[in-house]
Amino acid sequence: MKAVQYRAVGADPEVVTVDRPEPGPGQVLLKVTAAGVCHSDIAVMSWPAEALPFPLPLTLGHEGAGTVAALGEGVTGFELGNSVAVYGPWGCGSCLMCAQGKENYCLRAEELGIRPPGLGAPGAIAEYMIVDDPRHLVPLGDLDPVTAVPLTDAGLTPYHAIKTSLPKLVPGSTAVVIGTGGLGHVAIQLLRALTPARVIALDVNDEKLALAREVGAHETVLSDQHAAAKVRELTGGLGAQAVFDFVGAPPTVATATACAAVESDVTIVGIGGGAATVGFGATPYDAAVRAPYWGSRSELIEVLDLARSGAIDVHVETYGLDDAPKAYQRLHEGRINGRAVILPNG
Repeated sequence: MKAVQYRAVGADPEVVTVDRPEPGPGQVLLKVTAAGVCHSDIAVMSWPAEALPFPLPLTLGHEGAGTVAALGEGVTGFELGNSVAVYGPWGCGSCLMCAQGKENYCLRAEELGIRPPGLGAPGAIAEYMIVDDPRHLVPLGDLDPVTAVPLTDAGLTPYHAIKTSLPKLVPGSTAVVIGTGGLGHVAIQLLRALTPARVIALDVNDEKLALAREVGAHETVLSDQHAAAKVRELTGGLGAQAVFDFVGAPPTVATATACAAVESDVTIVGIGGGAATVGFGATPYDAAVRAPYWGSRSELIEVLDLARSGAIDVHVETYGLDDAPKAYQRLHEGRINGRAVILPNG
């Protein structure tokens, strides 16, 4: 079968031919219908050899959806042909966090060498993929896998980030979204669907800000050295009750903390290498700074239900498997507006 792999440190992803996998006991084989392309993959491919926590080659893709093609021994609850989404942050299944469905915070994953598909385990940008356990599959039902597959990360991650801040996003409050790409443009929709807050979106060019307005941002601001001052102007000098940084680079993290109000939440979601300066005088009184990771299994079900209700809709650009390296290049250049989705069997 064909797969897209990261094969050598510093190299571009390649389309290669590998053996089709067979499911072992307790595993499920999916025929992949759609797979998302994420900035996290680019971040991983930028790491030096000593920072890479898993061996190469690696089949990429941590957002996956497909149809059940084969069931390993002992697997129940699914039938051949079922359309499913893959919950990506795999855990041990038995620690305190996993028992709550919070496998994104598994306490033993590192110890046991458990890694997500596309981020250590073979991923979804291939014609077929193995899912380690049926608990990591969520039925899609009538949802289109092409627009639903980004919700496994680009929907789940902002949903998890926003849920914690919901008590602060009351009428009259403001939420700031920094970075309106794959995750950010979904975050804007989630904020509009779940809260009465005014949403201010920040990004680096007019095209991305136009998408932010299209999906519901009340105000848009160019993300530059003047952005925090503009947010404070728009909020009467008070700042925002919740700030979500989906870039996480040093300049955007600085903007995020500078936008924050007293008793606000600053949530750094992006993995752009930035770190917030926190302390008395550096951040507003009682501001909380968080760096969450992905989301829980139950939250993925909730996100898919939101999509089913029409509350959120991912803007996608589709590519065939042979064009996946091109999609990564366009993403790296900032030319993807929304989310790139690969159709391995399309």
